[in-house]
Amino acid sequence: MVEDKINNELMEILKMVSPGTPLRTAIDDISKSGTGALIVFGNSPEMMRLVNGGFEVNCKFTPQRLIELCKMDGAVVVDSDVKKILYANTLLVPDPSIPTTETGTRHKAAERAAKQLSQLVIAISEKKKTINLYYGDIKYALRGAQELLDRAGDTLRMLEKHKEIFNEFILNINVLEFTGLISLQDVIIAVQRSEMIDRISSIIKRYIIELGVEGGLVKMQLKELVKDVGEEELSIIKDYSKKDSISTKNSLLELSIEELIETDKIMKAMGFQSNDELITTKGHRILGRTSLTNDEIGEIIKKFENFQSIFECSEEELEQVMSKEKAKKLKKEISKLKEQVMLGKKI
Repeated sequence: MVEDKINNELMEILKMVSPGTPLRTAIDDISKSGTGALIVFGNSPEMMRLVNGGFEVNCKFTPQRLIELCKMDGAVVVDSDVKKILYANTLLVPDPSIPTTETGTRHKAAERAAKQLSQLVIAISEKKKTINLYYGDIKYALRGAQELLDRAGDTLRMLEKHKEIFNEFILNINVLEFTGLISLQDVIIAVQRSEMIDRISSIIKRYIIELGVEGGLVKMQLKELVKDVGEEELSIIKDYSKKDSISTKNSLLELSIEELIETDKIMKAMGFQSNDELITTKGHRILGRTSLTNDEIGEIIKKFENFQSIFECSEEELEQVMSKEKAKKLKKEISKLKEQVMLGKKI
C-alpha cells in the first residue's frame, strides 16, 4: 500500500535524526544557537540542478563541521548516507510553481525542493528554533526528547487501559466457549479491542524510533503490554472467521481507527453479514493451551468440527484420531482448563 510505503520511509528518516545520532546532535546544536539552517540530502543530478553557487566541501561528515558550515546563510548539501558534506553556502532554487504552505524563504525552498526531488530536506528556524523535516509531501516537526517521552507516557497509559479491557473480554470469552454460549458480538468486540491496541502500539513505535537512545524504557513497557495480544487475536480469527485468517487480518488492517469503532465493519471483515448469526468456536485457541501439536489440533478439529463436540466427546471417540494415552491426557487437560476458566483465571 502507498500509505505503508510512506510510513516506512518516514520511519527510516526518523531513525536518521533520532537522539544519539551524529545528525541529531548537529541539528539540535544549530537550533539552540539560533543560527537557523537549510540542509539538503542527496547528490543526484536532478538535485544538483537545484543547487546554485556556494562552494564544494567534499569532506567527512561530523556534527561540528555541519554546525560551522550552517553558520553561513546558504544551504548545506549532505549525501544520503550522511557520510559526507558535499557543498556549503549554496542557493537552493526549486521550481517556484510548486505549491507551498510555508511563508519564510528558507522553509518555502525546503518544502518545494522536497516535493520536487522526493529527498529529505531539513529546515531549522532561526527565530522559532523549530526543526522541520520535509520529504515529498510530508512535513514533520521534530520534537524534543522530553516532549516525546511525555507523549509516549500518556499513550502507554491509554494502551494499558485497552489491554486491561481486552483481558476482561478474553476471560469472558473463555467462559462462553466452555458453556457454548458465545455470540458473534462477543468475538467482534474482542477483535475490535485487539485492533485498537495494534493501532496505539504503532503510534508508540514511532515515538520509540524518534526517541532513539532515549526510548529504551518505553520500548520495554510496550513489549510487556502487547505481549500475546496479536497471537490471541489470530487464534480468535482462526476459530471464528468465515474467511482464512490472513485475508481476514488484512481486511482488518485496512480499516481506519474511525472504521474500527463501527462493529459492522469488523463483522464484514470476518465474512459475516449479520450479528444474529449463530457461531461456535472451532477450538484452536483453547486446544493451543494443551500439549497437542498444531498438526494434532488440526486433525482433531477436522474430525469433530468444533470445540463443543471435542469437549463433550468420550475418550473412546478421541481414540479415533489419537492414541489412548493422548486421549486420556487431553481430557484431563481440558477439564483442568475448564476449572481455571470457571474460577476466572487466565489460561
